[in-house]
Amino acid sequence: MAICSFLPDLLCKFPAIDDGTIRMARKSVDDGFKGFVRSYGDAIDAVVQPLQWFLNYLERAFVSSPWILILIIMVAIVYLGSRNVKITIGTAFSMVLIGLVGLWNDTMITLAMVTVCTLISIVIGIPIGILMARSDRVQAFVNPILDVMQTMPSFVYLIPVVMIFGIGKVPGLIAVVIYAVPPMIRLTNLGIRLVDKEVLEAADAFGSSAWQKLKNVQMPLALPTIMAGINQTIMMSLAMVVVASMIGVGGLGKNVLQAIANQFFTVGFLNGFALVGIAIIFDRTSQAFGRRLQKHSEVIHG
Repeated sequence: MAICSFLPDLLCKFPAIDDGTIRMARKSVDDGFKGFVRSYGDAIDAVVQPLQWFLNYLERAFVSSPWILILIIMVAIVYLGSRNVKITIGTAFSMVLIGLVGLWNDTMITLAMVTVCTLISIVIGIPIGILMARSDRVQAFVNPILDVMQTMPSFVYLIPVVMIFGIGKVPGLIAVVIYAVPPMIRLTNLGIRLVDKEVLEAADAFGSSAWQKLKNVQMPLALPTIMAGINQTIMMSLAMVVVASMIGVGGLGKNVLQAIANQFFTVGFLNGFALVGIAIIFDRTSQAFGRRLQKHSEVIHG
């Protein structure tokens, strides 16, 4: 303060916009946003309604099916993906342990949410990644958007989602997808761009069209990198499930939130353990599958 006594106020107090102007700007933006929601809310609800149906159907299928059937299917998928007996046994042991502590239904709800979010992220992310790989202009346009999506705090995603869609499962699903889709886009783009130029030249020499090169050369060779993107998308979906529980997403995330609010250490620990168990199952299986794809491509092209 002693230094400021010898300097002009402009150099000591940052020249901020006055509060009245900021209030008017905030009110204009908020009113415009609310007006948009009032005008197009019904149309937006109609567009996202299929997501609600799909999520509810998958959730009912997971929860109402016999636990032994779900366990057998899950273990079979893990073994076919990883071809690793240790990972398969670890999956069975983890799921049995989750069921023994009474978290089977909540885990099925979370699995349904993560499955739908991952599928949507793949459907959105792969085409955008392909477009980025084929055009530097598209990449220059999309990259800043992905930077914002990946650096913005996860809680901030909930504000516009809640204002547009309200509280419920679908708003939570959309928030999770927005948070989890950037790795899918980036790694699809990276995988296609890393395909050896000599391989592409050989495809050109055989008269392959752009679509044939993409389908028969670039996508198969980029598949291990794309699998890494799917792995990261699943991990980020699981991380966001707890945050999305604040706006109506059930399952393990809701239990963790309630444990934090009520300081229930055991409940929080058990649900956190279940989330970690699911994350490890997905991570080990997808990584093992990606390594198998890498070895397969090396055998064919190497």
